[in-house]
Amino acid sequence: MITGFHAELDLRQLDRGVQALVALQIRPLNRDVIEGFKSFAMTLPEVLSVYVVAGGDDFLVHVAVRDVDSLNSFLMDNFTERREVVGFRSSIVYQHARRLPIPY
Repeated sequence: MITGFHAELDLRQLDRGVQALVALQIRPLNRDVIEGFKSFAMTLPEVLSVYVVAGGDDFLVHVAVRDVDSLNSFLMDNFTERREVVGFRSSIVYQHARRLPIPY
């Protein structure tokens, strides 16, 4: 049942004190484009997680950067130049709590 384990890192100690969730819409919406964008996003050192989601957005990308200016640069440098990205918006994370699943 256990598929892995991880260590908690203090992102502030790594000079990555600002976290954000970036919601992206991509087109055309097909398997190749989804897999290509997911692979691209996972190569970026600022990216912590990539979620492929249903609804109005196609992806949620969790990022950690130095500061708000760095977030702006990250978004402009990595997402505005991608042809498949038709829109995105970011939400800064103020707090994060995680509950580990308890087996039933």
